[in-house]
Amino acid sequence: MTWAVVPAAGRGTRFGAETPKQYLMLAGRPVIEHSLRAVLDHDDVDGVVVALAADDHDWPGWRDIGGKPVITCIGGGERADSVLAGLQALPASVSDDQWVLVHDAARPCLRRQDLARLLAVGQGDPVGALLAAPVRDTLKRADQAGRSAATEPREWLWRALTPQLFRRGGLTRALLAALGAGLKVTDEAMAMERLGLKPCLVEGSEDNLKITTPADLALAEFLLARGA
Repeated sequence: MTWAVVPAAGRGTRFGAETPKQYLMLAGRPVIEHSLRAVLDHDDVDGVVVALAADDHDWPGWRDIGGKPVITCIGGGERADSVLAGLQALPASVSDDQWVLVHDAARPCLRRQDLARLLAVGQGDPVGALLAAPVRDTLKRADQAGRSAATEPREWLWRALTPQLFRRGGLTRALLAALGAGLKVTDEAMAMERLGLKPCLVEGSEDNLKITTPADLALAEFLLARGA
């Protein structure tokens, strides 16, 4: 039994307009619907909690998708606040020892085989796991004038993706510890790392992109059309 938490409280707009990016239309559906369906499509995922902004007027009001429950809660100003709110809003039947996926609302191109591999590997790991992609580009360090000052080694560097998979209780404790220390964690793995834990990196497809620019939206449309 696995549930998913999707933080969707960010107010990233339509690249200057009024619609948050997770509600932009993509291949006939809102971006967030693709993201939700991608995680709910797996047989082992029983439902999802979506953490919304308090002033979110765009949420379509879904109560279920594909016959699986969709629960909403009010998120916070930062990602960690929203994930924590989602963890606390999970049904009482989800124990602290059960696995929870955290997936970005603006990642609509999650591949089914990547999710299956993450669940298989992560549930066999004592800490948990996250989808990630090895860095393949040459990395440059800039100086204050915006000039290339050095080339950085890329060995052992990965780009963190989502979903990320951890036990409900362990992730809750890690996020509370980070928030209590006043630390802004940018993903769930970072919170776990603060406690000396080392999540497993599961290589995922590099086209599991996060919608942040108009070019990302166009690319996602192409990728979804190709997948269909």
